[in-house]
Amino acid sequence: MNKDPLKTRSSKLPHVGTTIFTVMSKLATETGAINLSQGFPGFDCSPELVSLVEQYLQKGFNQYAPMTGVPALREALAQKAVNQYNVSYDPETEVTITSGATEAIFAAITAVVRPGDEVIVFEPAYDSYVPAIELNGGTPVYITLAPANESAPETHTADYTIDWQLVAEKITDKTRLILVNTPHNPTGRVWTTTDLDQLANLIQDRAIWVVSDEVYEHILFDCRKHHSLMTHPVLQERTFVIGSFGKTFHITGWKVGYCFAPRPLTTEFRKIHQYLTFSTVTPIQYALADYLKNPDHYLQLPAFYQHKRDLFLDGLRQSRFRFRTTEGSFFQTVSYADISHEPDYELALRLTKEIGVAAIPVSVFYHRKNDYRVLRFCFAKDDATLIEAADRLSKL
Repeated sequence: MNKDPLKTRSSKLPHVGTTIFTVMSKLATETGAINLSQGFPGFDCSPELVSLVEQYLQKGFNQYAPMTGVPALREALAQKAVNQYNVSYDPETEVTITSGATEAIFAAITAVVRPGDEVIVFEPAYDSYVPAIELNGGTPVYITLAPANESAPETHTADYTIDWQLVAEKITDKTRLILVNTPHNPTGRVWTTTDLDQLANLIQDRAIWVVSDEVYEHILFDCRKHHSLMTHPVLQERTFVIGSFGKTFHITGWKVGYCFAPRPLTTEFRKIHQYLTFSTVTPIQYALADYLKNPDHYLQLPAFYQHKRDLFLDGLRQSRFRFRTTEGSFFQTVSYADISHEPDYELALRLTKEIGVAAIPVSVFYHRKNDYRVLRFCFAKDDATLIEAADRLSKL
């Protein structure tokens, strides 16, 4: 009798199952709960952008785009980097269009990580990082960030701050890459110029590269500024800066991302990219190139999302949840330590079934499932949904 071939081979990712985003979104659909778990907007994109896509569809821009991305979009992104950050990238050799930011992150990690290399990961971390490291034979080295004392006033030391001395201690001769995410998912923390300087001091004399996940670059609050790693001369020359149109223009289903990197890194990046997706949907690229010509399309995002953040939190202020207002991204974490001693995963399930609001338990973003009794809510929803969700949660 032939054996089942799947049972005779070990899994490449033995600890990976169905993602928490799939689990919670499915449960929300089954129970009719308000879905504040998965990070996607609950409203449509601009009709102008849809119209531009339709125009390029009708004009016949429906065949393969160049592997690197259509020139018009790469040029628009390079100009945006100059306008916003005063940093120059060659659109021909240093800007690449990808099928989503997740693909770009995987390609960047694959380009530089070899078996036996160590990769520093700040956790809680987005769930695609570590599988990409492990599939390339790398070893994740974790820097665990924790919430500050939730009983302290909101003016207390910011949550999830980085202990740079600990980072220095974790760096070895095997360290090949450091993964950065700012604004941060799930915590909403935003890096400062001090963070950039500290990182640069640690790696400037070492053969260490950086992948900087900056998909929420335009979603910052309370007059904060996004300090892209491309703005630091030491970091810029060794960093893959990853962005996403999905988060910026409310088009997560279109899966269009991009990567800025110096020419030597881009050369290696494209070697991987060409065998992952080769090219990204053509008419959408042309439409985005046109849409980027008006900076207001992304410069208005901080005010747009700050209104939603504040609306949601105003509704929670009479609840027993504790929180510090998020600095960036469209996620808000809250502590339920005064409400329940349940594990966060169990409470997230119960909230979905009994209260009718789905959230993400933050423990899933830690490799050891650290449970600080914190939940993450996505407030990229219409106002009525946020008001109703906050009202339900306040009754807990």
